[in-house]
Amino acid sequence: MVLGHGAGGGVSSKDLVTATDVARSEGVSVALVEQPYRVAGRRSPAPAKQLDAAWIAVVEHLRGDVPVVAGGRSSGARVACRTAAAADADGVLCVSFPEHPPGKPEKSRMDELDAVQVPVLVVQGARDPFGMPPAAAGREVVEVRGTHTPADLGAVADAVREWLTRQSRP
Repeated sequence: MVLGHGAGGGVSSKDLVTATDVARSEGVSVALVEQPYRVAGRRSPAPAKQLDAAWIAVVEHLRGDVPVVAGGRSSGARVACRTAAAADADGVLCVSFPEHPPGKPEKSRMDELDAVQVPVLVVQGARDPFGMPPAAAGREVVEVRGTHTPADLGAVADAVREWLTRQSRP
């Protein structure tokens, strides 16, 4: 599993740490990826093309001959969705996928999520001002207590564990 952070945070966010701990407890190796703009000490994200290129390079470097679940929280989830095909991801985990900017549902980002052709898990706070993506074929959406930062980390852990278990079955 390869996980990226949100635009304003790092890989130590509680929900990413929870997903990491669950994956590792299920025998899944996890790489937490800091985007280059954060490594360089900048606070604002690079353009999407740069984020995506860096992500694809990291996944290609780590991949080997094992299945890869790409994912992340918020902006990191968007990157994982946009690059799922190019990175040859076997699944995508989205924590707090930002369906639209707060208060601007007309600026939907659903095309990024809808384009993913592998199994997707979205774990979303019930009161997320960035919206609640709908479930769809191949996409499971689990609503947990919280906003754009899920408050119920136990529910996040349960959702990730159950989804990973289903993905590993033949």
